[in-house]
Amino acid sequence: MAVVVALGAFLMTLFGGWVAGRVTDRRHLVLGLAGGLMLGVVGLDLLPEALEAAGAEVFGVPEALLLFVGGFLFAHVVERLLAVRRAAHGVGADWGAAQSTSMRGGGRETGGRVPQVGLTAAAAMVLHSLMDGIALGAAFQIGGGMGATVAVAVITHDFADGFNTYTITSLYGNARRKAVAMLVADAVAPVLGAASTLLFTLPEELLGGYLGFFGGALLYLAAAEILPEAHHDHPARSTLLCTVAGVAFIWLVVGVSGG
Repeated sequence: MAVVVALGAFLMTLFGGWVAGRVTDRRHLVLGLAGGLMLGVVGLDLLPEALEAAGAEVFGVPEALLLFVGGFLFAHVVERLLAVRRAAHGVGADWGAAQSTSMRGGGRETGGRVPQVGLTAAAAMVLHSLMDGIALGAAFQIGGGMGATVAVAVITHDFADGFNTYTITSLYGNARRKAVAMLVADAVAPVLGAASTLLFTLPEELLGGYLGFFGGALLYLAAAEILPEAHHDHPARSTLLCTVAGVAFIWLVVGVSGG
C-alpha cells in the first residue's frame, strides 16, 4: 500500500516541476512562491518533526536544533567555497546571461551563481524525498490510519518538492536537461524509499537529526538566495503575496494532515 501511495507522490512531484517550468515569464512569482513553500516546509513541518524525533539535549540545546544550525552553516560554507572557486577562474557574467544560458540548455558558471550549488541543493531535495518515502512506509507499518495521514502530507508536499527541485536547479544556471533529470530523480525517490521499508527500519532519532540538518540547509537557500532573487528585479506586492501564499499552503497541508 505504501508503494502505491508513493506512486501518487511520483506523479505529484512531476506535476510540481512541470508547473515551475511553464511559468518562466513570471519568474519572480515562481521564485517568490518557491521561497514561501521552502520556508513553510522548514518552519511548519521539518523542524517540528525533527524536534519531536531528536529532542534530546546536547549541552543544553536540543540535538535537532544543533543540526539545524549546522545545516544552515554547511550550506553557507559550501556556497562560499564554490564562490571562491568561481572567482579564482574569473567568472563574472551577469545573472541575466546565466538565466538565458539555462533556458537555452547551457550550464556554465555565470551571474555569481555556481551550477554545482543548485545540483547539490537538488540532490538534498532528492534525499529528502527518499526519506519521505521511508517515512511513508514506516507509517503504514504502524497502522492504516497513521499511513493515511502521512500519505496526505507526503503527496501534497511532493508538489512543493518537485516545484522547488526544478526551480532551484535552474536558478543556478544549470541546463534544462539537468533540471529535468533532478526532477525525475526526486519523483522516483519516494517510491524507492517506500519500497525499502520492506527490508529495514530507520531509527527515529537518526531520522529526526537528518530532518533538522536538511531544514537548516533549506532555510539558507530560501532566505539567502531564492527570496532575494525573487525581489531583486521585481520588488512587487504580487511577489510578496506569492511568498505568503506558499507558507499558507504548507500550513494548510500540515493542518489537514494532522501535523
